[in-house]
Amino acid sequence: SLPLSLSVQSRGVDLSCVRSCVVVGEERPRLSLLSSFSALFSPLGLGSHTISTSFGCRVNPIICLQGTQHPEPSTVYVDQRALRVDRISVLERGAPNSVCLLESGKVLPDVRVAIVHPDTKAPCAHTDLGEIWVCSPHNASGYYGLRDEINDALSLEHFRASLNGSGDKYARTGYLGFMMKSDKVARNGAPLDGVYIVGSLEEALNIRGFRYHPADIEATVVRCHKNIIGSAVFTSNKLLVVVAELRGEERDALDMVPVVTTALLEEHQLVTGIVVIVDPGTVPVNSRGEKQRVHLRDSFLGDQIDPIYVAYNL
Repeated sequence: SLPLSLSVQSRGVDLSCVRSCVVVGEERPRLSLLSSFSALFSPLGLGSHTISTSFGCRVNPIICLQGTQHPEPSTVYVDQRALRVDRISVLERGAPNSVCLLESGKVLPDVRVAIVHPDTKAPCAHTDLGEIWVCSPHNASGYYGLRDEINDALSLEHFRASLNGSGDKYARTGYLGFMMKSDKVARNGAPLDGVYIVGSLEEALNIRGFRYHPADIEATVVRCHKNIIGSAVFTSNKLLVVVAELRGEERDALDMVPVVTTALLEEHQLVTGIVVIVDPGTVPVNSRGEKQRVHLRDSFLGDQIDPIYVAYNL
């Protein structure tokens, strides 16, 4: 990364004039990514305070935006165990079972965000985790390329959902999150509440009546062994499948399995069904570097992955 910045710097590139650089993502903002990006381009004059986060998805490209006027992005520590039952319990930094969430941003003007129970479609209490719905003139109106009758049915469900029988139409993002009150206000005096993304509703793991979020489990897998540089998890036939990317010798793969299973049992009380050790770069990502877990699951079930080692703990 350093040679890259030096190479660009040698061409006379100067980023000191950049006032705002927005990282748009669909998943949880990654503080490590923002720090790495800042470190990579700081030799070119890019200030660390110019980098901010945003949340956008297929139904609306930008729903909220993190301002750059403050030195540090807003973070909150929540109880990982409470998230499993769709509850938000704020903890002190460093508390046991705490997970740090970085704010995606403040809701933009003319945008209304509701946190809604994904099954009952009723508004959630402020201490509940729910699906993020958005009402905005900039929402998409449907899917491109589908037959009219299919698009109309999907649009009614995804793009024109009603909340409490009101006439307002909301688009469903398919992402679970919550909002927190802020002391910041817009020019019209309206509060600028912060939006926090926990994870994709589609990729959440429903195990034994609890809802687990892949990012939390994957973080444990990467932490448990120095030679694991990446991970992705999903379920298959109610079994937890852990894919771990190995950096090192293939003969080390067998030793990783008990380390991974023990770490997940101790930290998340999860019994691992299948551990798949793969080469670096096997976990697919999109153009923003976000993991494509559903695609990985389909590839695994379709026997399209060339693993180093597979361990079954059925």
